[in-house]
Amino acid sequence: MKSITIRLTVLFLFTITAAFAQKSPVFAPDGKAIRGYDPVAYFTEGKPVAGDPQFSYSYEGADWQFASAKNRDAFKADPEKYAPQYGGYCAFGTSRGYKAPTQPDAWTINNGKLYLNYNTKVRTEWAKDQAGYIKKADANWPTIKDKDKEPK
Repeated sequence: MKSITIRLTVLFLFTITAAFAQKSPVFAPDGKAIRGYDPVAYFTEGKPVAGDPQFSYSYEGADWQFASAKNRDAFKADPEKYAPQYGGYCAFGTSRGYKAPTQPDAWTINNGKLYLNYNTKVRTEWAKDQAGYIKKADANWPTIKDKDKEPK
């Protein structure tokens, strides 16, 4: 009987751990996509701009914040246009087959799409062959998007 109880407890713990593992297709530390930065501003201002919690919108399981109601409404009307590729995970990491966190200041717009990277050093590497890395990342994303974020 004790053996069955131990087995059931272990099974329960594995089930709970799996249920709570981060498998979100959107990188959202503390629930905030792009660490609370406004995705529309990358296109309209040409730079990262911190969002304001009063202008927020829930999309893909994350809280997206915007600098203005106008930006929030633009995002609501066409989130695919403004949301970063690969759920805001590092584009370079995605090209290599894994999810990695990103920083709002490590960004690029290529062919009208927003790409974020781990940091500005990684963005420099990314810039050397964006087309090649995008092709690889596009191929990898469907396989990794629902997996745990960083490699262990």
